[in-house]
This record gives sequence, C-alpha cells and structure tokens, in this order.
Amino acid sequence: MDMTRRVGAEFFGTFWLTFGGCGSAVLAAAFPALGIGFLGVALAFGLTVLTMAYAVGHISGGHFNPAVTIGLWAGKRCRAGDVIPYIVAQVVGAIIAAAVLYWIASGKPGWMPGGFASNGYGELSPGKYNLMSCLVMEVVMTFFFLVIIIGCTSKGAAVGFAGIPIGLGLTLIHLVSIPVTNTSVNPARSTGPALFAGGEYVSQLWLFWVAPIVGAVIAGLVSQWLHADEP
Repeated sequence: MDMTRRVGAEFFGTFWLTFGGCGSAVLAAAFPALGIGFLGVALAFGLTVLTMAYAVGHISGGHFNPAVTIGLWAGKRCRAGDVIPYIVAQVVGAIIAAAVLYWIASGKPGWMPGGFASNGYGELSPGKYNLMSCLVMEVVMTFFFLVIIIGCTSKGAAVGFAGIPIGLGLTLIHLVSIPVTNTSVNPARSTGPALFAGGEYVSQLWLFWVAPIVGAVIAGLVSQWLHADEP
C-alpha cells in the first residue's frame, strides 16, 4: 500500500477518534437528559477505534495515535520510515477534528468552550489529581493499551477480530482514567482540543505526550519478550 493512502487512513482514523470521542463529551454529555454520561463518553471513544479499525485499519494498520505508532516501532511492529509521516497525519487529523467540533459547538447561543474535552492535571484534572497521579495513570493505561493491541494482532490471535478487544480496551481505559486525566493515552487526541481550550491546557500538554509515549515504548519492549517466538 502506498504511503499517501496509508497516511490518509491515519488522518481519517484520528479525525474520527477525536471528533467522535471528544464530541460525545462536548456535545452530547452537556445535556444530561440524553443519558450519555460518563459511560457514554467512554463507549464513544471505544467505538471510534472499533469502527475505524475495520474501515481503514487494513490500509495503515489502524494506529490513529502517535503513542501507538511509537510503541509498535519499539516492538518492531512498525517501520521506522512510517513513524514521522503517521504522527504528522494523526496530529493534523486531531487538530482539524477539534476545529470542526469547535465550529459546530459554538453555534449554540451562549456556549462556552471551557476545557473543551482537554486533558489536565492538578486543577485541570476532573478529580483534581496531582501531577504524579496523572503521570502514572497515563503511563500505565497506555502500556496496557499497547499490550492489548500487540497481543490481539499477534500470530495465534483470532484473525479479523482485533478491532473488538482494542475498542473495548479503550473503553475500559476511559472508564478508569476519565476522573484522573480526562483520559489521553493519545498525544494527538490531547493536542487538538488543547489548542482550542488554550491557556493552561496548552501548558500542560507536555504530560500527555511524554507519559503515553513512555508507556507505549515500555509496552513495545516488553512485547518483544512476550512474543519472542513469533517471526
């Protein structure tokens, strides 16, 4: 598959993840009568990955996340030449998705962006968790997300069903970590909304690049050992 189509698949996949996941928080969850709530937002993120894994995952591998790309590279599941093009496409896709979401949301009279589904620690954490708690949460959650991804796409796993546990895994991750960091595990997803929330959300963005990448790299290295017998 040529690079242009693979990069395009990563762009559209990350756009959908950011727009669908963050959109569920910014738009639907803002109306309690709709009943989406905390569980609905977590499920929305999982569904974005599940749907795009089947829609375009066969084209690019279905990363939709810079941490996943770097973690798969660390686990020798991604070519070095794909890393930068994939990450650029993912970040651009997330920023454009956030821009479209902002445009739609601002059409409601009196609407205020607030945190705009951004991630944060300290006063910007939904539960006011400190920097260390948020750092550990993001490292651990991203580590297990990569363990799930690599395991489900490894030799011996059920062929054609990887999207389901990966999507459900991301849902579970959100159920656990939304109260702590509002859940990142994805630097691109964090970057798009933060640029529109502005202020301290941008200044705290570094954590949601560093922690997911650290967790992903550790998972990639561990997975080399777990799956050492595979070609």
